[in-house]
Amino acid sequence: MDRTLDIGPLRSFVAVADHGGFLRAAEQLHLSQAGVSQHVRRLESATGVRLVERHGRGSRFTADGERLLASARRILAAHDEALRDLAGAHLEITIGSTEHAAARLLPSLSTALEHAGAAATFRYRIARGARLREGLASGQVDLALLLNAADHPGAVAVGALELTWYAAEGWRRPSPPEPVPVVAFDSPCELRKRALQTLADHGVPATVGTEATQLAGVQAAVSAGLGVALMALDEPPAGLVAREDLPTPEPLMLYVCPRAGLADDLVSLATEAVSAVLAHPSYA
Repeated sequence: MDRTLDIGPLRSFVAVADHGGFLRAAEQLHLSQAGVSQHVRRLESATGVRLVERHGRGSRFTADGERLLASARRILAAHDEALRDLAGAHLEITIGSTEHAAARLLPSLSTALEHAGAAATFRYRIARGARLREGLASGQVDLALLLNAADHPGAVAVGALELTWYAAEGWRRPSPPEPVPVVAFDSPCELRKRALQTLADHGVPATVGTEATQLAGVQAAVSAGLGVALMALDEPPAGLVAREDLPTPEPLMLYVCPRAGLADDLVSLATEAVSAVLAHPSYA
């Protein structure tokens, strides 16, 4: 049998039962409602049976769903216990980071963690914030550096990332009432939200003229003169210049977010290392 029941979908399935529906389960797991629904569909595909059925305006578990729920609780309990048992042994710790946090922190952070002498091997994953949250929920990511993530269970605020507007050399800001063209990551994105909110708060009309899925795409579009972008960089790439003629944005708070069951000493180690790097960018 080559079918498997993955931990992430099982955790979503149990959350639907424990929190009374897909929406509340999504809020608890910090996933989208569509993401939780997709997890349940993956379980149905793996098991070959219908697990959830419509009931009035909502839904309910089928008889097969109830049977899987009991098994899912046992599987998750064994999974989480295994992680706790390994907390004192040599571990491979996967640290996830958004691209902006990675550009600022990972070179110095990796050195700081190595110097800390922890009995662990650290690996790194660069992804969008939503994907990192999914990784935390499934156990594929142990710690994640996320922006504005105070809602994540166990999140620790470690400092703020200063934000700056960047544009291509020679780019001219449109005269009012023409909107300012903004280059941004596609939604959901904390930087995109902060950029648009900052301009709106100061009465500056704006429109997202270009979207990208990666930082390189944002920077390429800005370099091509397609608009301005809000970024957290120590130094801008060649060809981009900081713009001081746009409203100053508030910094974005950075959080260290652990997966459930991660040992407290590892969370403290990462938190101290990130805090040190933020306080002293040249730390190594």
